[in-house]
Amino acid sequence: MKYLSILLLLFTSFAMADETQTNVSGSNTSIDGGYTSSATTTYQSGSSSNTTTNSTSNSNIKSAPPSASAPAYNSMTQDVCAVGISAGVQTFGIGISGGKHTVDKNCERLKLARILNDFGMKVAAVAILCQDERVFESMIQAGTPCPIDGKIGKDAKALWSKYDHERPDYTTYVKRMKDREKADLEAQKQMTKELEAMDKAKIKEEAKDKKKIEWKDPK
Repeated sequence: MKYLSILLLLFTSFAMADETQTNVSGSNTSIDGGYTSSATTTYQSGSSSNTTTNSTSNSNIKSAPPSASAPAYNSMTQDVCAVGISAGVQTFGIGISGGKHTVDKNCERLKLARILNDFGMKVAAVAILCQDERVFESMIQAGTPCPIDGKIGKDAKALWSKYDHERPDYTTYVKRMKDREKADLEAQKQMTKELEAMDKAKIKEEAKDKKKIEWKDPK
């Protein structure tokens, strides 16, 4: 204890930290930090020891903005012919998303045709299905044309031929007719060519037979 009382130890220390941080979504994140530490030790004999430490750090971090998620669209009931469509695009600087509902026309036709058929309106059910060009063409191909202006069967076929621009498959129908005309023209040219070849062969054969039966009177 005697020796311990002779030595007087005084120790003081000082530390200071300086740190700032700024976060901006979608841009650079800058973090600047500074740290200063100072320590002084004084002994009884009068000698001293000073220590100072300085530390500075800078960091630059790039962070992406939150992702743009496409919204979810749901049909409220099972008996609705509506389909939800949504989409989203995300880049580093900006994100865009959106969505909407669209009506399924084919679904509506099926439901309306089913209801009309349940009410006993079979011709009306077929007529509404015939608004689809695939159904219309299949009915024509089957020899049972779709109803028009209260007409069915041969009468309906005559009206569709007269007012062909009202056909649901008018664009496809016109293209098919042009293709058929082109095919018929090619077939006609081929037939004409074959007939001309047959005529030439026949003329040649007749000339050969005529030459065989020719004779001259003896002198």
